[in-house]
Amino acid sequence: MEAREQLAEWISGSDNIVFFGGAGVSTESNIPDFRSVDGLYNQEYDYPPETILSHTFFMRKTEEFYRFYRNKMLFPDAEPNNAHIALANLEKQEKLKAVITQNIDGLHQKAGSREVLELHGSVLRNYCMDCRHAHSLEDIINQEGIPRCECGGIIKPDVVLYEEGLDSATMEKSVSYIRNADMLIIGGTSLAVYPAAGLIDYYRGNKLVLINRDKTSRDSQADLVINEPIGQVLSPWC
Repeated sequence: MEAREQLAEWISGSDNIVFFGGAGVSTESNIPDFRSVDGLYNQEYDYPPETILSHTFFMRKTEEFYRFYRNKMLFPDAEPNNAHIALANLEKQEKLKAVITQNIDGLHQKAGSREVLELHGSVLRNYCMDCRHAHSLEDIINQEGIPRCECGGIIKPDVVLYEEGLDSATMEKSVSYIRNADMLIIGGTSLAVYPAAGLIDYYRGNKLVLINRDKTSRDSQADLVINEPIGQVLSPWC
C-alpha cells in the first residue's frame, strides 16, 4: 500500500491520535527552522544562535539577546499552514487528543487546536522578572533595547532557553498522552533535541508515523516513514 494511503487508513481507524512536532511544521508558514541548510544555524552572527539563546547569554548580554530575538525569532504576521489546520480539524473530529510541540510560535492555537502542550514555551507569553506581571508579544516588539515592565523590571519571554529545564508538568502530561495513544504521528522534527526527542520511547502502539522532509535517526523504529513536507502530507484533512 502506498504510504499516504496507509496513513489515511490508520487515521480513519484511530480515535486516540497524538501528534508530536517540531520546527518543520512551521517552515511552510515561512518561519525558518534551526538546522536545515537555510536555517538559523547556517547564518552568520557574532555568536552562534545556541549561545545567544542560552540563559547565561540572556542574563549577561540582555540587549544583544533581544536584538537577535526580535530579528530572528519573532514572526507576528505568520499564519497557520495546512499542517496546523489539518491537526486542528482532526481534533474537532475527536480523533486527535493532543498536539505536543517544540515550537514557540503559537500557530497551532491560531489554527484552532485546543489541547496544545508547548514543550519549549511560547513567544506570546512574557513576564516581568521582578513583579511577574504578564506581558504581550507587542510589549516586546514595541520597545527598543531591553523591554521593561512598568515597575522597571526586565521582561523575559516564557520560552525555554538553552541551559533551562523543560516544565515537568508539561513533560509528564506529554508522556501520558503518548503512552496511551493508539497512533503517534511525529512530524517536522529531526528528533535531535533532548529530552523532547526521547518522548518517542514512551509510545507502546504499532502505528508510529514519521513525517519529515529529511531522514531521521529514528526512521528504523517507525511503522511508516514519509519523507515529504508535512503540510502537503496532511493537506487531505484541511
